[in-house]
Amino acid sequence: MSDALNYLVKARPDAMGHYFKFLKEAGRHLDPKTRNLISVITKVHAQTDRGFRQYLTRALREGCTPAEVIDALLMAFPALGLAKIVWAVDVLLDMDLPEFQPDAMGLPGTWHDVMAIDELAVGAVTRVDCDGRGLFVHRGADEIRVYDSRCPHQTTNIPHLALQGTKLTCPKHEWQFDITTGECIAKGDRPLRRWKSKLENGRLLAYW
Repeated sequence: MSDALNYLVKARPDAMGHYFKFLKEAGRHLDPKTRNLISVITKVHAQTDRGFRQYLTRALREGCTPAEVIDALLMAFPALGLAKIVWAVDVLLDMDLPEFQPDAMGLPGTWHDVMAIDELAVGAVTRVDCDGRGLFVHRGADEIRVYDSRCPHQTTNIPHLALQGTKLTCPKHEWQFDITTGECIAKGDRPLRRWKSKLENGRLLAYW
């Protein structure tokens, strides 16, 4: 909730309690995905950045697809107008969510020059920034793996200091990953996002 709502809950718990009860009862016959998707639209209408980010994440967690989010925004055009829809998409792109990446949406991506492969020894792992995106690169004996540096839980950008050997730990909720496979080995249940990669003239390229 916003600071203002938190203040009102403390200042007038009786009145605000009835308000939140009304909201809960009003959506009693809706499934969680639909309820959160409606909340996404209301936050866009009010142009509440924090609320939009919060309910968009909830809607995705409840099974809403990126295409459904975009369709909901476009279907609400008569109420929102183009300016608010563009505002919402700007915020959505700023969140850099894996679900909305070009390959996930079936859109064409781009090959990006990551690094010279000679800079990374066999068995080593490094974190690099490439065209505005953080990456973890592991060079195995038989293949090179390029991972998104964001945790699949809440898209926290994991720093290089979170890497110990081949174990990567997200500092926010302590999800742990095996960097050699990308698999989650503790706390969570989703792997790191792996980007397609290739070698060209001694350069490592990644596709997103």
